[in-house]
Amino acid sequence: MGTPTHCPYCALQCATTLSTESSGETSVAGRDFPTNNGRLCRKGWTAPELLTAPDRLTSPLLRGTDGQLHAASWDAALDRVVRGVRATQRAHGRDAVGVFGSGGLTNEKAYTLGKLARVALRTSRIDYNGRFCMSSAAAAANRAFGLDRGLPFPLTDLDGAGAVLLLGSNVADTMPPLVQHLNGARAEGGLLVVDPRRSSTAALTADGAGRHLQPTPGTDLALLLGLCHVVIHDGLVDEAYVQDRTSGYPALVRSVSGWWPQRVQQVTGVPAALVRSTAHQLAEAARGGRSGDRGCYVLTGRGVEQHVDGTDTATAAINLALLLGLPGTPGNGYGTLTGQGNGQGGREHGQKSDQLPGYRSITDPAARSHVAAVWGVEPGTIPGPGLPAVELLTTLGQPGGVRCLLVHGSNPAVSAPDAPAVRVALGRLDLLVVTDFFLSETAALADVVLPVAQWAEEEGTMTNLEGRVLRRRRALPPPPGVRDELAVLADLAARLGSPVPFGDEPAEVFAELARASAGGRADYSGLSHRVLDDEDRPAYWPYPSGSTGTPRLFLDRFAHDDGRAHLVPVAVGRPAEALARDGMLALTTGRLLEHYQSGTQTRRVGELTATRPGPELELNPVTARRLGVRDGGEAEVSSARGTVRVPVRTSREVRQDSAFLPFHFPGSANELTSSATDPISGMPEFKAAAVHVRAVPEETDLHE
Repeated sequence: MGTPTHCPYCALQCATTLSTESSGETSVAGRDFPTNNGRLCRKGWTAPELLTAPDRLTSPLLRGTDGQLHAASWDAALDRVVRGVRATQRAHGRDAVGVFGSGGLTNEKAYTLGKLARVALRTSRIDYNGRFCMSSAAAAANRAFGLDRGLPFPLTDLDGAGAVLLLGSNVADTMPPLVQHLNGARAEGGLLVVDPRRSSTAALTADGAGRHLQPTPGTDLALLLGLCHVVIHDGLVDEAYVQDRTSGYPALVRSVSGWWPQRVQQVTGVPAALVRSTAHQLAEAARGGRSGDRGCYVLTGRGVEQHVDGTDTATAAINLALLLGLPGTPGNGYGTLTGQGNGQGGREHGQKSDQLPGYRSITDPAARSHVAAVWGVEPGTIPGPGLPAVELLTTLGQPGGVRCLLVHGSNPAVSAPDAPAVRVALGRLDLLVVTDFFLSETAALADVVLPVAQWAEEEGTMTNLEGRVLRRRRALPPPPGVRDELAVLADLAARLGSPVPFGDEPAEVFAELARASAGGRADYSGLSHRVLDDEDRPAYWPYPSGSTGTPRLFLDRFAHDDGRAHLVPVAVGRPAEALARDGMLALTTGRLLEHYQSGTQTRRVGELTATRPGPELELNPVTARRLGVRDGGEAEVSSARGTVRVPVRTSREVRQDSAFLPFHFPGSANELTSSATDPISGMPEFKAAAVHVRAVPEETDLHE
């Protein structure tokens, strides 16, 4: 029969059935579900291999006086953590202890981690790796709509699209089952992909299925301003919608007046005619959606968000959607594609440095009072806002900074920008504690490593890219010596002398989360594990008690007090570093079909590593010839942060002024990326780094 659950990887959260044979072998099958319709990508199909990986952690590890990690008991490991935390806070204050979470944790674990920081540790220094993933899109949505949910409509709405503008997302590689929802737009010639690379997704536009707009890296904002300009000056604005449902239109008109198509071409390299025809195609589809025909959707991904102007770029995409009358209109829409498995829920319930459960602001007195009452503490004991991830990591081991760090389900030694500096910072800590199920590159640096259960060994909930809350179900017990992470957090809170108890049963923790979220923007108060067990009744937040949830947001009003969406003028600013200088290339980073995040999981799956065993630098053949680099040869890639040596693969998918590296591997992309951040969201500049590339001379066999 098997256990119905969901894939452990991306935010599509494909439905699966996990079965264990009498031999002990575990297998997975796709399950019919609206998001994936029974389909899985190769990561999903091979996920059971993670459960029996030979290097699975099954015992806590403590670093000994010899500098090595050694197996230890749970009591010894947790005692070491508590001693270190107490000593650090006595010597340096409560904020000298930090917590770094993950968008891969269940809602229950994310909630408990935030509660642990604020109640048991009394520290403000908590953030998570979702800051690297969704923060710019979230900031843009909050200021435009007053609410951030990745897709404010069910994913299946895309099936009825006549045009989809997809900016900076390579879904054909990152979440392949989603591509089926783009087939309607492709059949209409309406898949419009914006990407500096001719990615697998951009290739779907071939043969009349759509158009590929290929801007210079870092110029997406200029392109969007140009599209807004055309919509306004060619009379394509949905005037009734803008008048009735938005504010700020006159200022927006002035802000885009200088971005005529010819200027956009000069800045982005996208032909002026293509800019104009794209705007007209979107407007035509938007009119179709309003009349009950195939509609128009604008979707953004990390490619346009992971920049120092990522919030403004996402805002420009929202402005375009609002001018066309898409958000909150049946048949049309705007959304952003969440990346991590629980990237949506992980930021709603307390891991972000500035938020409390229910997507509440930590500086709001009413929010603090509500959550404090649920927790059983005084509002004044809850710390104020902390630091976003990159800034938090920069303080590690510094005077006045974090000196003891607890990392849960994240691998910043590989995934953070300017990874060499992050590893140095981790080495400055008095105590580094990592909770994971493999010895990741970050765990290998730790003083204490705590082994916890994997996806198929735990109960809980996840929130997918649509804002749909899903049940994760335990299919088999964890190996001996491995503990459930909720139990670890509850035990740790008790040892730290928490003034209130911490639950370790997922259903009970979710019930507390639901109470804490009640009345918040992300209200889960009408949900429970029992309700979620009925998957025939979809559960989209907000789901207040007594409701049936909210599959589609903004149908009547937006979440601002005035009920309107806010058009926010934005402008092109200075990049984090000049890209077109001294023969340098613009390095962009991204994902591969076979791998996920920092690769801690997928690099342990034989079938995936056999196909993609390591990083390759993608260069245009023309660029490679100019640099004297051959296909299959080795190149040295240098930025202001570091240098790596990697094999080269030539590809016409890459622009001649650019290079591409995947970020799933140590010693690769994030050795080179910048820690410069968006001033609003704290999002790092992952997608455009200035690099020098040179050929590494091939060694000659002197015996020949």
